[in-house]
Order: sequence, then structure tokens, then C-alpha cells
Amino acid sequence: MTLPRNWPNDIIWITQYSFHASVDTESREFIGKTSRNSKPNGLFAIQKIKDSGHPAHGQYGLFAAKKIPANTDIIDYLGEVHAEDRISDYDLSLARIQEKSIGIDASKKGNEARFVNDYRGIREKPNAIFADGRHHDGQLRMSIRSSHEGIKKGEEILVSYGKAWWRARIDLESVNQ
Repeated sequence: MTLPRNWPNDIIWITQYSFHASVDTESREFIGKTSRNSKPNGLFAIQKIKDSGHPAHGQYGLFAAKKIPANTDIIDYLGEVHAEDRISDYDLSLARIQEKSIGIDASKKGNEARFVNDYRGIREKPNAIFADGRHHDGQLRMSIRSSHEGIKKGEEILVSYGKAWWRARIDLESVNQ
């Protein structure tokens, strides 16, 4: 299997969900089985951020390899699906199932979607959104989709991580001080 260009050596690249042992049978059935692998579609590329004014300077971002039309599914967010509390910059919520919170953590294994950065400090507003839903195979997925304006070739694909994500980081920083 050929890794995407600029893929970090310490992260496992995956093309479908990986399930942690904390995800019980009921939750796995709710999420659903996949009949397909998520494969690169030529819409994006991982690039090192060289702009010293960028909040993620020296790290990586996901950039449009060609013009992406408005409201286009760009990529599914893949990682380890879990039902445990985690503190990770790459963890997002997938579902709540009877008091259980199911998340996707791409800190140790994931796909190119893990490189999508928050728009704050880069643009006035995001040019992409997170969108959850069931795909044609029935599996619950979290996707990244272009906004109603689309994305120009060469632009960084940027979403809003949301107030809860930033609030959790501020809370964590205050605990660590």
C-alpha cells in the first residue's frame, strides 16, 4: 500500500474505521459495517505549512489540489472509533448512543482528514464543514464537505473545530498550569 505524500512515519494510515475494544456490539451495529474503503479522490494534498504567521506553522495542513466545487464531499474523517474518555487534538464526536459517547480519534491512526485545521487565525470563516450522516453502505460517517462557496486550487481546507473543542483546550491548559 502506497502512503499519501507527506504522510508522517509515526501515524498509521487507514482507509476504513478501526474499532477500539471499548466499542460494544450494540454501538458497532448502530455505526454499521462498511462495504468500502475510503480512498483518495485527487481533491487534496497534505502540505507542510511554511507561513510563519500561520497558527500551525511547521505542521501540516490539507490543501485543495484542484478547485473543489461548493457542497462537495471531500473526505471522510477516519480514525479509531472508541467509547472512552480521551484527550486528543484529533478526537471528534461521532454519536451518542444511550448515555455513551462514541468518538473518532485520529491521533495514532487515521487518514488525510486529520490534517484539516481550524480556520481561526487563517481566514475570516471556514471554507469547509464537518457533516455527519449515513453513506450508501449504511455506515455512520463524519465527512468534510466544502462550504457553499467552494474552495480554490491551492487553498487550505479549513473547518471550525467548534466552541466546545476550544473550551476543552482552555480548560485543559488551566489544569496543567
